[in-house]
Amino acid sequence: MSEFIAGVEVPETAAVAEASRLIQETTSPLIYHHSRRVFLFSELHAQRLGVQPDPELLYLAAMFHDTGLSKAFSETEQRFEVDGADHGRAFLLEHGFSAKDAETVWLAIALHTTPGIPGRMGPEVATTNLGVLTDVLGFGLDTLDPQQVEEILAAHPRGDFKNEFLQAFFDGLKHRPDTTYGTVNAGVLEHFIPGFKSATMVERIRGSVWPS
Repeated sequence: MSEFIAGVEVPETAAVAEASRLIQETTSPLIYHHSRRVFLFSELHAQRLGVQPDPELLYLAAMFHDTGLSKAFSETEQRFEVDGADHGRAFLLEHGFSAKDAETVWLAIALHTTPGIPGRMGPEVATTNLGVLTDVLGFGLDTLDPQQVEEILAAHPRGDFKNEFLQAFFDGLKHRPDTTYGTVNAGVLEHFIPGFKSATMVERIRGSVWPS
């Protein structure tokens, strides 16, 4: 029997069920509920905008989008978004999805914190970004039906989301501060670590090996 929350149908596939189980077991309740809300808000924005993302790909992108905060999935030090994207792509390929579908999910996850680009891309990438912005920053919340928002929060409560999410961000980034250069993530470390300041583009240009 299909699951509906706020009128949104959660895809009923083996990959969706496995991803849900995996995220519940390998991340925190905070990340699990946040990821489910991101999917639901993404679908509501898709309906509002009249676009039709593939619901299964959208769900998988939402579920894996913050996994890089909980665990580094690569052997190289890289942005947490890329860690999560790599893990999401590997999951899709292991479960028989096409390389194209895996790349779509990779892009949706890798770009979910990047301003200005996702909205110019396909519906899965664009609406994943909108879902994240709504749940984290409240962006676009006023365009959604308040009753549907209430139903989503009843199914997946926020709790003390602001403080707990910032702490989860910090915990996922503090061991790789250099990866926050040029991203919105640098501000998190600047908040939690006294005296921390991410390098600027000006400093990098002036400090390069070129004599002029």
